[in-house]
Amino acid sequence: MEQLTVKTVTEQARARGAYSHLLAGHPVDKMSTMEAIAAALSFPDWFGRNLDALYDCLTDLSWLPSGEHVLIWAGSEDLKQADPRAYLAIRSVLSDAERALAPGGDRADSRRLTVTLIDA
Repeated sequence: MEQLTVKTVTEQARARGAYSHLLAGHPVDKMSTMEAIAAALSFPDWFGRNLDALYDCLTDLSWLPSGEHVLIWAGSEDLKQADPRAYLAIRSVLSDAERALAPGGDRADSRRLTVTLIDA
């Protein structure tokens, strides 16, 4: 099996016409992780900086072009080790948002969210 790297995930996304968004840095707490996700996906100023607001923005994405948006989270293991509860909470929100925007999901529209974790 091919080792996932930021480069391979980005190239795969581009090949299928998706937009890739890299979560910068290796945040190790809940707030900085939410801020990094917000920055990667260019969240609007009204982002409320809590888990409910994170879900709302992740399932909206109306400020981004139509199509698939791939959020690449390299180093998610750092948060998992530093704050396992925050990691699980954020992973849960990301998974719920992916499902909501999937075809047949309760918020499905012209945008889809794919989250890829890369732990190297």
